[in-house]
Amino acid sequence: MKTILITCLLSFLILVVHSSTPKSLEPKMLIGHRFLTFNTVIRVNQIEVARDKNVGQDERKDHTPARVIKFRNAIEQGFPGARITWAFSWLALHDTSANYTKIRELVVGYHEKYGDEITFIPGAYFANAYNSTEQVNKDLHEGLAKVSEITGKGYRPNSVVAGFLSAPNLEFLSTNEGIHVCQGNIWSQYAIDNQDGDGSVCYPYYPSKEHFCKPSQGTNDFIDCVNLDGWTCDFLAARRAGGAGGFNSRMGVGPIETLYKYGEEIGIKEMIHSTAIHFDRGFELNGFAWVTNCWELSLPIEVSGLTKWLSEIKKRWPDTELITQGEFGLIWRDHYKTNNFNYRFEEIGSGIGGSDAGMKIEWLMNKTFRLALFSKAKSFPEQLVIDFTRYDLKAVEPVSASTRNWSLMGEINQKQTRPQDNPIPLKNLGKDSKAVIQKVYPVLLNK
Repeated sequence: MKTILITCLLSFLILVVHSSTPKSLEPKMLIGHRFLTFNTVIRVNQIEVARDKNVGQDERKDHTPARVIKFRNAIEQGFPGARITWAFSWLALHDTSANYTKIRELVVGYHEKYGDEITFIPGAYFANAYNSTEQVNKDLHEGLAKVSEITGKGYRPNSVVAGFLSAPNLEFLSTNEGIHVCQGNIWSQYAIDNQDGDGSVCYPYYPSKEHFCKPSQGTNDFIDCVNLDGWTCDFLAARRAGGAGGFNSRMGVGPIETLYKYGEEIGIKEMIHSTAIHFDRGFELNGFAWVTNCWELSLPIEVSGLTKWLSEIKKRWPDTELITQGEFGLIWRDHYKTNNFNYRFEEIGSGIGGSDAGMKIEWLMNKTFRLALFSKAKSFPEQLVIDFTRYDLKAVEPVSASTRNWSLMGEINQKQTRPQDNPIPLKNLGKDSKAVIQKVYPVLLNK
């Protein structure tokens, strides 16, 4: 009888432990899944370039507990069960006012209720443009410690939000802080805000020790910190430099360039178009799909658009998993041990803004190079190369923290800011460039 009771008790305990395992800790596969990650940034000043220096406006009035509650409710309403990532700036972590104290309490509550991730953002996107490598490392170390302190229970985030983050800082995160995921590049960013960083791959990759935009080429330059994009962009819009031609190159799923610019109806149409690039054709080409968005809490945009976008995603792609960026990065890291990816994307323009109607763009991205081909969608003329960036060549990051230009520009760059960037037929690429392409895509040059 005693043996039976002990056996029953053990079985009950196993059942309890199993049933109480958080969903976020259940193992997931990368291939065969559609992933959505959603970040928000809470700060005190618009761009906190250093602990004691700010650029831009004071945002205290825009950060209230009521706004936080409304924002989180909008997400849950649009996508029940979503887990998002909250990134606090240095000042937002340390501000002792009633509003920020309450905001931190609310977000910790969301971590406990929904499984949301709480993390740190150094420098409010542009840390390396204003600070030394050593200072950024110090900010990362102490900022992450503060996140653990306010969250309690031994909490440690799986990722960091950074906008841009240099290779030495990414390596510090991995080796010193044990964090292996970072939103450390903003794909295609050029002539926007306070730092340029065009030249990377738009899906996850392990960065090289030479440059954060360059995928690692092997063990000698490998950084074990998965580098993630910050915003999913419309590829056709993104080929422009900043606001060239009256268009915004950042247009995609971001609310500033869509909802704020065009209103809810057209804005959501473009957001869904940009989402579909990945969740439809991109899913077919790559075997998995990923869309990411960052909505700063201070934005003067009604969150009803957020709910509608998420609801439409849930309706059109019901298998979509909205998880924290740390979770997604670790799922990718579990699947890819090296940069043996081969991403492909295709888009036909939506006709909204810089997403040219009737035009087609194709992107091919691997650890050796990225290649963009531009053409008309229906008449199938000869494709023009608008970007060819090799990653098997030496790359160097800026040595000074006083420059905004951190781009990695190759033989031809999509932004067309240099004379050499004029689009050319694929067959007109140089002999060495063709040889590099031929190794990865043997039939591409025979079309």
